[in-house]
Amino acid sequence: MALPPYPHARRTALFLDFDGTLVDIVARPDAVALTEATRDALATVARHVDGALAIVTGRDIATIDAFVAPLRFPIAGVHGFTRRDAVGRVQMPQLDGDLLDKLKDGLRLLCSENEGLLLEEKAGSVALHFRARPELEDVCIATMERIVDGAGGFRVSRGKMVVEARPKDANKGAAVTAFMREAPFLGRVPLFAGDDVTDEDAFAAVNAAGGISIKVGDGLTAASYRAPTTAAFVAWLVDYAQHLEGEGS
Repeated sequence: MALPPYPHARRTALFLDFDGTLVDIVARPDAVALTEATRDALATVARHVDGALAIVTGRDIATIDAFVAPLRFPIAGVHGFTRRDAVGRVQMPQLDGDLLDKLKDGLRLLCSENEGLLLEEKAGSVALHFRARPELEDVCIATMERIVDGAGGFRVSRGKMVVEARPKDANKGAAVTAFMREAPFLGRVPLFAGDDVTDEDAFAAVNAAGGISIKVGDGLTAASYRAPTTAAFVAWLVDYAQHLEGEGS
């Protein structure tokens, strides 16, 4: 599977994951940096698609805002649990805050006992990163599953060197579908690019809509196209932006 031909800007809506897709995954989530070339490409593509470009991520909306500033996009955060549409309206379902606090407390204890583990607390979920302690993967997953067991409304999901407790109704595919019902995405062909297992819901939704799905990196996937690395996808995005500028469409 190679990368797709450049889509027609006036007919396409782009939905892009962040970590592992627009930026390389690093040891600490707060240490990632969006390159100026990537930022410029996002701005150019967003302009040519009339604003039909959204970030769909496991991160909080505010965190993505800080990374992409001064740009501002529609964003689905926490795997689709929170969503800001193109006019700035934010949607976030009610959640049992006490239950989420209990989840966080149990994981803070594990982190305090094991140097190198990193707890990422978000609006509606909590992620445990073990990239610096890969030998603790089984311990981290077992602890997360034990803490989440019986916690109604949450489920455990695994990613690249991370395990997360997130709301059961947090789904990137549902977030993409919701965006596609709204301007400026309405009536366009969706394109989604992502690198992790949590992106498979979005691939399925985009494929069902006759869109373009791009898996970044290796691994089994429902995506129709593949970029071998983050750098390869970013290079495609930069080239696409340059193509649109040269085309004047």
